[in-house]
Amino acid sequence: MAELKLEIPEDLKLEVEKVSGIDWSLAVSRLVKEKFGRLARLKRIVSKSELTEEKALELSDKISESLARRYEEMFK
Repeated sequence: MAELKLEIPEDLKLEVEKVSGIDWSLAVSRLVKEKFGRLARLKRIVSKSELTEEKALELSDKISESLARRYEEMFK
């Protein structure tokens, strides 16, 4: 099995040290595997999308404008 060295913030290290009985190597390995699985799934979904970045930005702007109008009406 390959070895990977990670640096974590001191506050996280203190939290890890408070918990006993956990195989942190196994826990982190499973977490990384799960995250890579989600990333691969997202890449598959995006690769099939016909939505261009330009169209996505236009859609985002329309949604933001619509929400802004809705909130303005709610707080009048």
